[in-house]
Amino acid sequence: NEIIYKGFFHSYGVDMAKLSRIADKFNNTQENDLEQENYCSINFGGKYFSKYDAFIIGEIREEIDNLYNTRKISEKEFNVLLSSLIYSVDKISNTVGHYDAYRKIKNIDDLFKYQLIEPIDTREKTIQIYREDANELVEKIKSIDIAFVDPPYNSRQYSRFYHVLENITRWDKPELYGVAMKPEPDNMSDYCRVAAAEVFEDLITKLDCKYIVVTYNNTYNSKSNSSRNKIELGELEDTLKKKGALKKFSMDHNFFNAGKTEFKNHKEFVYVVEAK
Repeated sequence: NEIIYKGFFHSYGVDMAKLSRIADKFNNTQENDLEQENYCSINFGGKYFSKYDAFIIGEIREEIDNLYNTRKISEKEFNVLLSSLIYSVDKISNTVGHYDAYRKIKNIDDLFKYQLIEPIDTREKTIQIYREDANELVEKIKSIDIAFVDPPYNSRQYSRFYHVLENITRWDKPELYGVAMKPEPDNMSDYCRVAAAEVFEDLITKLDCKYIVVTYNNTYNSKSNSSRNKIELGELEDTLKKKGALKKFSMDHNFFNAGKTEFKNHKEFVYVVEAK
């Protein structure tokens, strides 16, 4: 997410015409341009992508690093190119929307096309982007107008669900394990563990702001343990009430389900707190 945020919001002054020419070159990459398999084709080819697409994705990722290391592109341009690769990859992945597993398809179609993102004009804005533990970051940022908090709802770790995109972004090429080709566990969130209610209360207590907006849902009765909420709504609401005047809004919402589990009366909740 950090790279994508920077690609969209920290890109003022980027030469988009130059990046468009680079994108055209990426799309003209052919499999016979590659002398041997690369990290992406070895690990993800025939699984999350077709073998051919995996070759091309790996080659483009190497070339983005090469362009930056040889100073042919700036850091901002690097972020735009890499963000574009991640978006292009995710559009054609052989998955149901996450990377906990890939679909068992014998012959995966070649679908990859590199498409540049369209960065947002922020020339008159001051935007700061952070990548660190939110419970630690909140101690450094004071006098916020509005804090939007969207914690993980269940025990499914985002770093495990989106490991392929994280791997392509970092490109440090770790050894991968299991059918899903995951690296060793890293960057695991306490919001997906039994301590979720405690770390949530710690975060809300530390927030120095006028308003807090929190989203959560009600998947408490899921047949899958992994899909059940980690924070009881009563706990969440009690924590927010301690911070100030609380308003609760609910709406019916389609649930995400890759299996056969059925959620009845699924709702999304939006909480708004006017802090004391």
